[in-house]
Amino acid sequence: MSKMDRMHELLALKTIAETLNMSNDMQQMLDAVLHKLLEVTGLTTGWVFLAEEETEYVCAADDNLPPALAWEEKTPMCSGSCWCLNRYWKGQLNHAVNIIECKRIEDAMTYNWGDTKGIVHHATVPLKAGDEMFGVLNVASPGKDYFTEEELALLQAVAFQIGTALKRTKLYYAQQKRAENYAKFSEVSHRLGSLLDHDNIPSEVVRQIGEIFGWPTAAFFVREGLELSLRALFEKGRVRKVWKAIPLQKAGLIRRALSDRLAVKEERVKRRQPALESIGLPPFRSAAAVPIRLRDEPYGVLYLASDRINQFDEHDLAVLNALGDQIALTIENARLYTQRKELTRREERNRLARDLHDSVSQNLFSLTLTARGAEALLDHKDTAARTYLQEIQQLAQNALHEMRSLIWQLRPEGLEQGLLTSLKRYGESLGLVVHERVEGVCALPSAVEEALWRIGQESLNNVSKHSGANQVSIRLRMTDTEVLMEIDDGGKGFVYRQTGNGMSEDGKGQSIGLIGMRERAELLGGMFKLDSRPGQGTRIEVTIPYRKPKVTSDVPITEMRSKNED
Repeated sequence: MSKMDRMHELLALKTIAETLNMSNDMQQMLDAVLHKLLEVTGLTTGWVFLAEEETEYVCAADDNLPPALAWEEKTPMCSGSCWCLNRYWKGQLNHAVNIIECKRIEDAMTYNWGDTKGIVHHATVPLKAGDEMFGVLNVASPGKDYFTEEELALLQAVAFQIGTALKRTKLYYAQQKRAENYAKFSEVSHRLGSLLDHDNIPSEVVRQIGEIFGWPTAAFFVREGLELSLRALFEKGRVRKVWKAIPLQKAGLIRRALSDRLAVKEERVKRRQPALESIGLPPFRSAAAVPIRLRDEPYGVLYLASDRINQFDEHDLAVLNALGDQIALTIENARLYTQRKELTRREERNRLARDLHDSVSQNLFSLTLTARGAEALLDHKDTAARTYLQEIQQLAQNALHEMRSLIWQLRPEGLEQGLLTSLKRYGESLGLVVHERVEGVCALPSAVEEALWRIGQESLNNVSKHSGANQVSIRLRMTDTEVLMEIDDGGKGFVYRQTGNGMSEDGKGQSIGLIGMRERAELLGGMFKLDSRPGQGTRIEVTIPYRKPKVTSDVPITEMRSKNED
């Protein structure tokens, strides 16, 4: 190489380096450097393929393409494979090389896409920085079918500069994306912080995350034993409340997020996901999932998906872990708010029960005695007055019975002697024969005991009204960490299914009672299950976790319960 040629080469490298340092915008940088490269080398045509993943590429920049390659909005450059990319993906392109023929030009000539301007061959150079590969640079000129070693060396040096600039730009974009992600996280956190309605949290979570982060698909799952229940789905800018379950072992990435206890991702997915697609989730090529944990226990999973590859990177996983914690905090705040409201309602119910007992019930009892006394004073011949007084007595007795039932529901008598005793007495008041079984002994927190009482009360009412059975079994199993209540009626059963807004019986609208039972369990971090089939009865299972209170051996259980009230 002559001294003049060497000077020309150094000047070209200096000019290219200056061009690359002018911008952090990848598109602008590639367009500018490709134009400058053709200018300093005297070549006429060039293009850049970015192809980090096999079979996936994009024509990121081009300059002075012949009409044959610019045909139909550059369709030949945006689809199909070619020899240079195939060698790149197979790891056979490690330095600048001469390509004998260009397959895209060959196809253009075969299918008459347009004038090739005399271009048949091109040189190909890999774009890389260290061991990191980004794509290929192709350059050509009319009638040029061979590049000298000096020309290839210059192209190699330029490609190295471009690769280094691409890596720098990639790092710049990563930092920029990280900053944008946390700005979006701050906005999502602010919006979720105002949510107090526990039932609306899943749909609002997927809405806010889908809209603010721009992720195509977002889904909220709640764990129910060995199943995952889909509660809300954001897709194509819309939110749907759904209520469908899949087995945990078939949930793939979602199950892995629960076991790893951290956000996980999966890229370049080509196989179908039958379990996820069966509940309405679209096919995906990239997905991520983050567990939602309450008091260090698995509650559910936030799942995200896209039809693009490489949608989620390590910066996305970092912000997803923060989102998982924020969602857990939102759920916990909503629970505490609901529990405070429930405590207020409970106090008001107790006050109302006392007032009803002390005033209305006593007055009705007095009315009964007064009518009975008046009847005793009447002449035996005055049958009409006697009949009216007897009717007054009967009406007063009926009203007194209804009042006692209302007081029982407001403040169940006997709950201080134990939950099972109270449920047994309530069932018997409905005319049911209750077979009870208890396993384990422990003082339940008052909030847990209250929730189980209300769930059991609603269930026993349903047995009395709908099951056609006069017997019911109640099983209560208590451990140091959770309580399980099962109620089985062995009655006629019903067709049971879950809908997008809750549960329904016989497919005819929602059962508010069933929804209320589920919500009471979930507000305490528990699970509610119902199994019913025509002719096979109905069974409910309620599991609620709790922390065992610290008690000394000389404090009775019943006394401990009263001390822990509220």
